[in-house]
Amino acid sequence: MMREAVIVSTARTPIGKAYRGAFRDTPAQQLAARALTAAVDRAGVEGGEVEDVVLGCAMPEGRQRIQHETGRAASRSADVRRMTVDRQCGSGLMAVATAAKQIVADGMRIAIGGGVESISLVQNEHRNTHRAQDPWLVEHGHNIYVSMLDTAETVAQRYGVTREAQDEYAVASQQRTAAAQAAGVFEDEIAPLELDLDEGNRPSTTLDGLASLKPVHPGPDSTVTAGNASQLSDGAAALMLVEVGEAARRGLEPLGTDRGIAVAGCEPDEMGIGPIVAVPRLLERHGLTVDDIDLWELNEAFASQAVYCRDRLGIDPARYNVNGGAIAIGYPHGMSGARMVGHALLEGRRRGGRYVVVTMCIGGGMGAAGLFEL
Repeated sequence: MMREAVIVSTARTPIGKAYRGAFRDTPAQQLAARALTAAVDRAGVEGGEVEDVVLGCAMPEGRQRIQHETGRAASRSADVRRMTVDRQCGSGLMAVATAAKQIVADGMRIAIGGGVESISLVQNEHRNTHRAQDPWLVEHGHNIYVSMLDTAETVAQRYGVTREAQDEYAVASQQRTAAAQAAGVFEDEIAPLELDLDEGNRPSTTLDGLASLKPVHPGPDSTVTAGNASQLSDGAAALMLVEVGEAARRGLEPLGTDRGIAVAGCEPDEMGIGPIVAVPRLLERHGLTVDDIDLWELNEAFASQAVYCRDRLGIDPARYNVNGGAIAIGYPHGMSGARMVGHALLEGRRRGGRYVVVTMCIGGGMGAAGLFEL
């Protein structure tokens, strides 16, 4: 029988506000360990049976020494196997895809894919200044050193995404997340750690309130504000993947099957449009169309790119980030892709869907998209 990798459990920490939230002093390995141990316990497997742990992290330097500590937490033994994956914003999604490939191609039976980020302990005033720049890239690198905020403004101006459209989208994200929290939608995925819920949501957000915010960049044409951009955050997520025959032997009910990932490049100065190049590549490989996908999770790095990608791809808003996204929930970079996969699987099952896609833009000029069958 053809080998397949199925996801049998998912767990994540709540998401804390960077610098001033509940996890501002919590090491990344502690966040990741909470998600990993919860995923192991929910799957009902022994930690020592986990053959590899793959964690995405966009900024693994400094205090985010996650490999050994979190690998040990998952396996609960000295036989620790672990790997850190960095594809910037797509790190968590890439980690899940890598764990799936190890099952499908390398003969592993059980693996974990996930992601973690402690913005509070790593990203500081020096993080995005690029003190050392490669002269050749400066001359030929198509704005490779541009800030993410600048890319959001570029997308808004280049593709005509108005301030009003961005603010309307941001309000909807806040409202959808508030409704989901009130309905207990996130309870099945969150493993409490100091918090029971994500702490970034602002249910009282209104259009008038957002309209009163000044753009981060000065100038009459600037549109990106603190209200229509994602929130810097801390958190971790993990998913347990098992070979389909092994899952059946153990009586484990799959949440979904990993069907593959596609990555694609775009210009760095408009990195937010990455999904519009990655998604068509993914769908073409699997003989699917946009309308075949029952649920979409597209990372809300900024409202400008979330609106543009949704409309350019022709995605029904009713199937798109249905419980809000990073604007309301928060955005721990390396964790978010894994969080979105877990959430899409659970929400897709609640809605009786068949296919879900998780997609995101990636700093430096890339897009990634993963397909999962429920």
